[in-house]
Amino acid sequence: MSESNTPTEQSTATEPAVTPQPTKPAEQQDSVLRQIFTGNAMVSVLAIVLAIVIGGILMAITNPKVSETAGYFFARPGDLISEVLKPFGALIQGSIFNWEGADLAAKFYPITETLTVATPLICAGLGVALAFRAGLFNIGAQGQIIIGAFFGAYIGFAWHLPWGLHVILVILAGLIGGAIWGGVVGLLKARTGAHEVIVTIMLNYVANFLLAYLLTLPAFQRPGSSNPISPFLDDTAQFPLLLGPQFRLHAGFLLAVLATVLVWWLLSRSTLGFEFRAVGANPNASRTAGINVARSTILVMAIAGALAGLAGVMQVSGTEKYLSGGVSASIGFDAITVALLGRSTPWGTFFAGLLFGAFRAGGVVMQSQTGTPIDIVLVIQSLIVLFIAAPPLVRAIFGLNQRKKKSKAKTTPAETSLTGGAAA
Repeated sequence: MSESNTPTEQSTATEPAVTPQPTKPAEQQDSVLRQIFTGNAMVSVLAIVLAIVIGGILMAITNPKVSETAGYFFARPGDLISEVLKPFGALIQGSIFNWEGADLAAKFYPITETLTVATPLICAGLGVALAFRAGLFNIGAQGQIIIGAFFGAYIGFAWHLPWGLHVILVILAGLIGGAIWGGVVGLLKARTGAHEVIVTIMLNYVANFLLAYLLTLPAFQRPGSSNPISPFLDDTAQFPLLLGPQFRLHAGFLLAVLATVLVWWLLSRSTLGFEFRAVGANPNASRTAGINVARSTILVMAIAGALAGLAGVMQVSGTEKYLSGGVSASIGFDAITVALLGRSTPWGTFFAGLLFGAFRAGGVVMQSQTGTPIDIVLVIQSLIVLFIAAPPLVRAIFGLNQRKKKSKAKTTPAETSLTGGAAA
């Protein structure tokens, strides 16, 4: 019987089992590196770099001295390079470190100014980012800042209380004012289905014109002045300065750090934050799972408004010391950019606020020292938003596009021999 076995059957019977091929360390390392360099954080960094490079090109084009030094580039190339880099040097000098300062305080004044400018941006950005995580577009940070600043300022100059208690009440008033203005949006969204973008934009106008009207009334206008500005807040209602009177940095920055920690805890460690994220991911599935979507919508907009209202308090009680029609400046709209750059995460928003604070603080020095229009800084900020909104474009420019590898069927030695034999 054994002699009847054909050679093909004998070779098949003795064919070894197929063993899986281990992944090569080089392939694992390449996969890890690819994930790092194509992740969201790296794309954000590359978007900033790309925007700064394009902004630098615009600075060079609009600078007549660059054209002048380009005419004798080969004779003295350093002159052209110096003119191209001079605006960036002034930007750093005005936002991080002034190496030409007369003393130590003057040298470190720029970084303190960056932190001061970034403080309300961080708080307002957190309010926008929190709403984004819940699937809501809070475009109304501008109005929430105005109402929060109004509530806080009124307590600050109309009430006369001891220090400590006075500051706490100013902060609480600003939080309540912003929460009311944001909560109205959430209530209309939850009860009537009104789109939050339209409602928040309209409430921005309402808050702006309401403040302009109130500042013309005797109860809110500074005595002896015809300008629409309020009296100065009492000293007991102002944030203490952290580094002395030669710097503007106040204790509001510490509150901004605390707010970042609290928002991180809310989103990452609390049941309420889980409900917010679940509603933002899929409101229908959340409703099926037993989550009260209407309640979550109202709460998230109220908390977002409170954070923006806190930014208003930072302005009147920390930086400006009084209330005016321009108290919010463009902070509410810049907060949207900050939240987008921070990928709607608390700490991402925090560092994005610091970056935009550096742009705003350094842009003034850049314009005064080099004559470069400060509008270039706005162009850079706009380009950052553009590139953040288009990650595939950034990956394509830097050659970081993730390519799907086609899986190849692995053949066994027996299949190879059979294929080879059939081919023969």
